[in-house]
Amino acid sequence: MKKNDALFATKLQILFFMASCLVLLTSCSSELEDEVVSNKQKNVATKQATAFYDNLVLRWAPIHYQDVDNAGCGSMNGRGDYITAINFDNDWVSTNNWNNIEPNKGYQPTAHCYYSVVETSTHYFIIYAFYHPRDWANICFFGIDYHENDLEGQLSIIKKSAANNGYGEFQGMVTVAHSDFYSFTPSGSPLQSNQESIDGSVSFENYNNEAHPVTAQESKGHGLKAWPAYNIIGDGIKYYPSLTTAEVPSNNDDRDVKYKLVNIFEANGFWDKRFNTAFLNNAKSFPSTQGSGNANTPWNWDDKDDNPGAGELATDPAKLVNNYFKNLGSFSTTYSLNPYKGIN
Repeated sequence: MKKNDALFATKLQILFFMASCLVLLTSCSSELEDEVVSNKQKNVATKQATAFYDNLVLRWAPIHYQDVDNAGCGSMNGRGDYITAINFDNDWVSTNNWNNIEPNKGYQPTAHCYYSVVETSTHYFIIYAFYHPRDWANICFFGIDYHENDLEGQLSIIKKSAANNGYGEFQGMVTVAHSDFYSFTPSGSPLQSNQESIDGSVSFENYNNEAHPVTAQESKGHGLKAWPAYNIIGDGIKYYPSLTTAEVPSNNDDRDVKYKLVNIFEANGFWDKRFNTAFLNNAKSFPSTQGSGNANTPWNWDDKDDNPGAGELATDPAKLVNNYFKNLGSFSTTYSLNPYKGIN
């Protein structure tokens, strides 16, 4: 081959190589752009879904009445009935809460409510849980009828529909009062008693131009029912839901206090801390300290004489609702979202 021909062939090879690299780079750039766009779309979808569930929880969060008793060995002049965060004292240790809620410890009982959402193709099931550092009694005598830590709440049953701006229809609730569950339905609900009786009706109150169910907790033991099955007797606090604000009552008869909704499954939160033995026993109940008895997490709440198992109010709510009620209409028991079972 002549020298000029060889040089020409070499140049052609270089040009071909450069063209191949350009095609490869263009292809890689296009794939990278597609991946970036796809990730952005996923992030937007995730944020939209998170916002929807947050607003769903807020939409059906109860206006909550808390009766307050200012006399008794555990009352702290009424403070013993204020709801607060489980880690109000900035730790996840359950054996110091009885003492740390004392005013001289410097920790404020900012109002919180813990929630979770479980979903099927037909319904949303929302847990709301309120925490008190003390389940207390008038007389602290030989550890009878009081204990450290208290967590009681409710399951709200929401039928999916376009009603209420797409947040569905409130059909009923099952509440927790110590070792018993109580069922309540609003006027017009199709739900009827099945294996368990219906114990009363749900009332609604307007808040921010939306009708919210109304619940109430008794003083001392903090059993929870639909209002007015429990009610404020004398002094009491009226709590309103918020996604962002946690307030402290100004006094024992403050009727305008915001509680902050907190996801049970938030990162490094209630659910994630369940295996911390300074916090929970067996990942599901609070330790038995200060007096007798102990509190349970929602995934261990149990009615002492019903058919569903312990914790199923939270972990398998469709099963429990199907047992408690009939005339459910279109009702799926297959979960599309159930973080208790790892379905996300």
